[in-house]
Amino acid sequence: MIEELTSNAEQIQDELLREILSRNAGTEYLRRFLHGQTDKQHFKENVPIVSYEDLKPYIDRIANGETSDILLAEPITASGTSGGQPKLMPVTAEVAKMRAIFGTLYESPVMK
Repeated sequence: MIEELTSNAEQIQDELLREILSRNAGTEYLRRFLHGQTDKQHFKENVPIVSYEDLKPYIDRIANGETSDILLAEPITASGTSGGQPKLMPVTAEVAKMRAIFGTLYESPVMK
């Protein structure tokens, strides 16, 4: 599994970005930039690099119970912190599952 993930990193990253964009292109945030386009080049040219502070108003709306597709098309299941800092980080069920898998891999003897 590790060999597959590392030998095809660019392809895997491109596929993951394609999935994320197709799933979330209709969100309030991404609609402003993508206008229905979900290809990698359009994303790179139109979606700005932002800081937590830029996204904080959207995150606060989610934290306050707004349930529309503000940042993510999937329901938010939890809210974590960023590096121990008191910043809310929206987490979907899929992300929580992936974190658990990576945590298990990280703790495995293979990674030590």
